[in-house]
Amino acid sequence: MARAFKSKVLTANRLIEGDVVYYAADGSWVGKHEDALLIEDEAEGNALLAEANKLANYLVGPYLADAILNDQGKPVPTHFREAFRTRGPSNYRHGKQAEV
Repeated sequence: MARAFKSKVLTANRLIEGDVVYYAADGSWVGKHEDALLIEDEAEGNALLAEANKLANYLVGPYLADAILNDQGKPVPTHFREAFRTRGPSNYRHGKQAEV
């Protein structure tokens, strides 16, 4: 029996800065999980991942991460690791943590 595809976002790290980025609906890479495209089709997710893997001069380690829509219609992570990545570096307050 085939497993059901769970909705996902495409994520990676920028090569130079190391920042976590997410693929957006307009084809850009954004810094906030809530601005990511929620992918609900496995074929589309695999195609986008294949394209992201071609961006080795810009991205490191692209992958699809489970996500769901919150009450505001924004994607939110479903796994602790991904929730942690949305907050940025954890060694001291800078980047995304300084914005909170």
